[in-house]
Amino acid sequence: VAQDILWILLGLLLRLEPGTATLPLLLDSVIQALAELEQKVPATISSHAASALLLFAQDSGPDDVLHRFLLERWDIKDTRLDPRQLSPEFQGLIKDVAQHGIRGRQEYGVVLAPDGSTVAVEPLLAGLEAGLQGNRVVSLPLDSTAAPLDTGAAFPDTGTVVLDIRAASPRFRDASPDGTSSDVGASSPDAPVTSPDVQASSPGAKAKSPTTVDSLLVVTLARDLGLAFLQGPQTWSHSGLGTEGCWDQLSAPRTFTLLDSGASPVTMAFLNGALDGALLGDYLSRTPEPRPPLSHLLNQYYGAGVAGDLGLRSNFRRQNAAALTSAPTLTQQIWRALVLLQRLEPTHPQLQGMSQEQLAEVATNATKEFTEAFLGCPAIHPRCRWGAAPYRGSPRPLQLPLRFLYVHHTYMPAPPCTDFARCAADMRSMQRFHQDTRGWDDIGYSFVIGSDGYVYEGRGWHWVGAHTLGHNTRGFGVAFVGNYTAELPAKAALHTVQDLLPGCAVRAGLLRPDYELLGHRQLVRTDCPGDALFSLLRTWPRFAA
Repeated sequence: VAQDILWILLGLLLRLEPGTATLPLLLDSVIQALAELEQKVPATISSHAASALLLFAQDSGPDDVLHRFLLERWDIKDTRLDPRQLSPEFQGLIKDVAQHGIRGRQEYGVVLAPDGSTVAVEPLLAGLEAGLQGNRVVSLPLDSTAAPLDTGAAFPDTGTVVLDIRAASPRFRDASPDGTSSDVGASSPDAPVTSPDVQASSPGAKAKSPTTVDSLLVVTLARDLGLAFLQGPQTWSHSGLGTEGCWDQLSAPRTFTLLDSGASPVTMAFLNGALDGALLGDYLSRTPEPRPPLSHLLNQYYGAGVAGDLGLRSNFRRQNAAALTSAPTLTQQIWRALVLLQRLEPTHPQLQGMSQEQLAEVATNATKEFTEAFLGCPAIHPRCRWGAAPYRGSPRPLQLPLRFLYVHHTYMPAPPCTDFARCAADMRSMQRFHQDTRGWDDIGYSFVIGSDGYVYEGRGWHWVGAHTLGHNTRGFGVAFVGNYTAELPAKAALHTVQDLLPGCAVRAGLLRPDYELLGHRQLVRTDCPGDALFSLLRTWPRFAA
């Protein structure tokens, strides 16, 4: 039933044009829509007809030849689901999340998730469908004439081999906020057999022509990441990869505006949806029947964790994705995705005349930038996401790169914040205190670290803060939410400050390679950042005594 529902929803998404939703663009709304379908499908349509709906929808809407090749399983049948059987609210919602795209600075096909992240729906659902089909290794057509697209003929059933794309990478541990060990595949069955054609090495100039692709990685991430780098190199200084944005409102969001007008289609929301689709698709492919209802699975993943696993949830998608696949495997799949698309669509404007060696170089560059500038960096919620009040006065720019990272604890609020709603409320509370009581222009810290897996932007990378008296122009002020006099922050939060945040800042030219880390008490008469935390800081390699 779960797979039938995905075919129905994907079909409707591809068929309808973007419209004006009557429901807010929240992921919870999408989950409610899935729950409605789960109630209606058994009484209205068989699995065969549900799959046919996707093919019918593709024929009447924009054609995605790669999705047709990798996800199609049945021929078109006459039996179809009447969209009028669905509630008007659901019909309005699916119009607005139909397809991911960008027009000017407005991004479509995205929703606000409970963890505060923005998620593109299309790659999420594609990953779920690929996972339900078995996380397949699919054989490529021999050339562009192997399965002509203009004849209406369905692609042949090439057969499948299950691929464990996580075999080449150690599993991520300590993802959960309490520091407990998390193994994404702990409850999975024995590792499946892999295809001998899937190599854990980057394609080189003499690489043989690929014969298979992993459908899960291709439909979620690999194809779009490769195409983005065909448009031009994406670097940290050029924010085209992983561009963030702001919602018009957080309680009932309807419009999402990107912060950079030159963003590529591989935005932060797209990457979030792609990783969520890959992670959940991998989970579904290894879960025996009967699988959980999709609405239940998504509620868990965007809530307290799948099957009670605090590490397997959206807050830690980057860490889990880094454990899902290695860089060499991702490079291979990006290359293979581009070769497949070139064979399926020989007149593709970006791929015409490109040799396999050139495509392999694109795949290598795309993987390097993605793993270093995205997977290897912490997720940062921008100011608009937590509801920041405007800056008072005129901010002063920092002279970058800086030499120091100053570590604080907030003391008050004392309890660590473990979810987006609490962390966002704490940020607003601290900003009000700093502006209204202390008379500062803004919240004092450069960044604030929650125990929910996220970093919250304060004054950010470019503006002088008010965190370390007499030293604000020389370093960034980073604060852990909580009182760490007698206890330590979550391991994931500590890892962010010790490794991820400064590493990304050095790579971006914001922090000097020889930077040093100090506790607040080393420069100002204070107990901050708390005895327990300061004792730990003294053991870190970058600590300046």
